[in-house]
Amino acid sequence: MKAGQSKSRYIRLTFSYVVLSVIAICCLYPALWVLLSSFRPGTSLYSDSFIPKSFTLSHYTELFQSKVFLYGRWYLNTLKIAILSMIFSTILSTMSMYALSRFRFKGRKTLLTTLLVLGMFPGFMSLVPVYIFLLQLNLLDTHAAIIIVYSAGSVLMNGFVIKGFFDTIPRSLDESARIDGANHLQIFYRIMLPLARPILIYVALTTFAGAWVDFIFARLVLRSKENWTLAVGMWDLVSSYQNSNFTMFAAGAVLIAVPITLLFVFLQKFLVQGLTAGASKG
Repeated sequence: MKAGQSKSRYIRLTFSYVVLSVIAICCLYPALWVLLSSFRPGTSLYSDSFIPKSFTLSHYTELFQSKVFLYGRWYLNTLKIAILSMIFSTILSTMSMYALSRFRFKGRKTLLTTLLVLGMFPGFMSLVPVYIFLLQLNLLDTHAAIIIVYSAGSVLMNGFVIKGFFDTIPRSLDESARIDGANHLQIFYRIMLPLARPILIYVALTTFAGAWVDFIFARLVLRSKENWTLAVGMWDLVSSYQNSNFTMFAAGAVLIAVPITLLFVFLQKFLVQGLTAGASKG
């Protein structure tokens, strides 16, 4: 019996490792292909060998030296939009969900239900009303419009995760601080925020990543080439059938992945904590 159980366990482990290996290959192969393509001479999408026969850095230098392809300008635009969206979104989501978690007021359940229902619909369904709203405010083709949309929209995506985390914090901490003379603002800044650091980092990281790679809203709102983000600019690089430079596109994609990769590597610990902590109670 023990021998049979040992054999069955060995088969399950072997099968698990095989499946994980296949998944790892499927995930790593496209990334490695893009990385190697960025060093491949020429502009073609296809190549007769996976590893380039010769390597070149000309695509990386051309990204920043080209007067038509404003990659450096787009990189700074995207960085500004992503950072500001991350800051405003984290502040807005944290403060609003703290109020919904700790306070009881008329219409609270209705508001939570409304947020839950709205969160079920994909963001691109609001393209037309958002466009009309920004047009009336004369905010089209501005970075402020993109930051407002990203910051407000992230409340629906991250709000219940933050609320779930705040719900796990014992109310006895609030009561003890209130007995010591602390007001609501002091409780929020001195007690709740330090305890909520994992979930705040998770929300900030996901918001930054979403704003960094978003294409739909950026393509809708930003019209002038100088205000484009990386996603819109990179799309324009390969959208023309007459002038498509896929190797330079690969070089730009590699540079786009650098900030996201660094953030996930250094903040992986807090990311896992935030994912597990905010899912235990809603």
